Amino acid sequence: MSRPLFVSLDGPKGTGKTTLLEAITKVLRADNKKVIRLCEKKSDPCRKETMALVNRLARNPSLDLELEVCERFADSRAWISRHVLTKQPPDSIILMDRWYPSDAAFRRRVPFAEILQLNLERSVRVPDLHVGVVTAPEISWARAAARPRGLSSTVIHKLEDHVACTRAFEREMANYGWVLCRNEGTIEDATMQVISEIYSVPGCP
Repeated sequence: MSRPLFVSLDGPKGTGKTTLLEAITKVLRADNKKVIRLCEKKSDPCRKETMALVNRLARNPSLDLELEVCERFADSRAWISRHVLTKQPPDSIILMDRWYPSDAAFRRRVPFAEILQLNLERSVRVPDLHVGVVTAPEISWARAAARPRGLSSTVIHKLEDHVACTRAFEREMANYGWVLCRNEGTIEDATMQVISEIYSVPGCP
């Protein structure tokens, strides 16, 4: 593979993506792999303006506003694809915390197929491996509530919303044949599942 292996980890709140990313990074680096950890929100040059729009959407939900949010996120991912991903060493493994599959969890009115198309039309980099991290919604809700920062979500405030978010995400992961990681057992089990999937990608560095 002449460019970095690009792996995205997506999913609803509280499923343990960050903990899993840290564990995967540790295992890969112990195996002498060059790992680049990136986070969509930290790489997004327009995050502040987009989140202001997300806050407006949370207060006044509408199809037009949600579509605008989806377009802005796709524009930002296109920028990251051109200006951040292309700068990474070709023999590295990029682990991205959230990418466009996450919109399947958090957007309600715009069909995910349309969101996906928005990203593809802008030449947003398609991950070599999509990993969806999920748990039963009651588990991830309890985990998120137990964190010092709480749920920290602009758009999800009730358990029933979180249940709907989890189900929508799992449905789209199945529709597109992406890898589903159920992070309900030990972190070691989830880690080794994802590591196995990474090593099975043709051309993995």
